[in-house]
Amino acid sequence: MSNFLNDEEFDLFKDKIYQESGIHFSPINRPILESRIKERLKFKQIIYPKDYYTLLMDNRDELNFLLDNVTTNLTSFFRNDTHFEALNSIVLPEIENRKSTLSNKKLKIWSAGCSTGEEPYSIAISVLEKLISPNSWHVEIIASDISLKSLMIAKEGYYSIDKVENVKQEYLTKYFDKTNGGYRIKDFVKSLIRFDYHNLKFDNGERDIDIIFCRNVIIYFDRNAQIEVIKKFSECANELSYLFIGHSESLFGMNSDYKFHKLGNACIYRKK
Repeated sequence: MSNFLNDEEFDLFKDKIYQESGIHFSPINRPILESRIKERLKFKQIIYPKDYYTLLMDNRDELNFLLDNVTTNLTSFFRNDTHFEALNSIVLPEIENRKSTLSNKKLKIWSAGCSTGEEPYSIAISVLEKLISPNSWHVEIIASDISLKSLMIAKEGYYSIDKVENVKQEYLTKYFDKTNGGYRIKDFVKSLIRFDYHNLKFDNGERDIDIIFCRNVIIYFDRNAQIEVIKKFSECANELSYLFIGHSESLFGMNSDYKFHKLGNACIYRKK
């Protein structure tokens, strides 16, 4: 089957997307990019891909819309059990113990590439469950994504029944309200989270972060973009902080400030 874009057009679009977001489209995932562009041409009633590319160069809103649509937003509550087991049984207790003598106890977590919010809400529930005295802590969870569409869903905090099938019944009762054939996150859980539109190519200005979740995101970046993102994470994070990345992702061979650790059944990284 022939490609929708010729090679020159494909290079124009993939280079622009890489320049703007760090997302790298290889020949293997070229069909994903082509299908998204084809959809926009049809919607905009544009015949030629190069005319659409000209529109992208002149119209920031359309460029943001395309970036929104080429990102993969597959997620679920408590996705990857081993990561949440490590967070609950090892990471949160270690941080709580280390900061136990501080008069001003702070816990700062970043869910980078939070998609439609299932990850940061899962983290918030874990914090509420596992901190001995969560009310004595100042907890801040930053949830960021490059997709405005996903962030709007995340801020709303409403999920259909099929979206919460991995959530324990006791958590549904404590942290969700059943409404309109689905479930809505309760306000006291939402209050722990600040949603932020953010492109990982840039510094978000945050500092002193204890835990970073960035799972199944850097797999879409080439090596140079990965190195830059990990460097930015290190600048944002405090000493002894933790980094959770996806199972198919690795910092192997990368000169970074993070060291690989096996915590229980989970493979994560910790700042040296």
